[in-house]
Order: sequence, then structure tokens, then C-alpha cells
Amino acid sequence: MARPPAKELTERELEVMQVFWDRGELSVADAQAELAKTGLELAYTTVGTLVRILADKGFLKQMNDERPFLFQPLRTYEDVSGKLLKGLLHRVFRGSMEQLLVRLVEDEELTSKDRQALKKILERHQGGKESLT
Repeated sequence: MARPPAKELTERELEVMQVFWDRGELSVADAQAELAKTGLELAYTTVGTLVRILADKGFLKQMNDERPFLFQPLRTYEDVSGKLLKGLLHRVFRGSMEQLLVRLVEDEELTSKDRQALKKILERHQGGKESLT
């Protein structure tokens, strides 16, 4: 018996979605060209297959019935990234936001600019909530 298609995005599907989130409505050829600009050289048929899969999963919507077919995102970056982050939080950090933040702050690649931005975000979201520091 065949396994049902996964609802989550693969890494490659996420790369294709990034192009649609950045550019909006695109044809497969346009998406292929945008991916190439980022250094990701994929065959037209590969991009077409990924777009079809994303449409089947409900991430993209076909906008017309004539060629070239145009597609646009059905789900927003904020929605998808939020769900991915929540999944990561539960799978990797066992639901502990504290552990996630510790990993972010202790990560050697977190620049001082990143740390300052994180501090401002935390301060902005403290209004009326328990202190996070």
C-alpha cells in the first residue's frame, strides 16, 4: 500500500515556496529562472513537478487554465514558518521555548546585531506579560 503524501514541506519544496513568497504569481519557467538567480539550477521538469506537488499539498494555487500556467501562494510565509517553527520546537526542544532561546543566544554565529534585535523583540513583547529575563 502506498504511503499518503506528506503534508510537510521538503527542503526543496521550501526553496520553491520562497520564490513564490518573494515574487508572487509565477509560471514554472519564471520560478525556474528565479531559483537559478539564487544559485539553484534545476531542470524545468523538476521545478514543474515541485510546483505540482506544492499545488496538490495546498501551498500553491493555479490561477489560470491556459499555458503558461500561473501559480501563486495559498499559504503565507508567516503561517508556514510559524508551523515549521512550532514543529521544530516540539521535536527538537521538547516544547521548551527556553531551550530554543538558549541555543539561539549561545550559538557562536549569532552576531551582536542579531542579539540586539532579539533583545528588542523580547522587550516589545513583554508588555503585560511575565518578564522573560
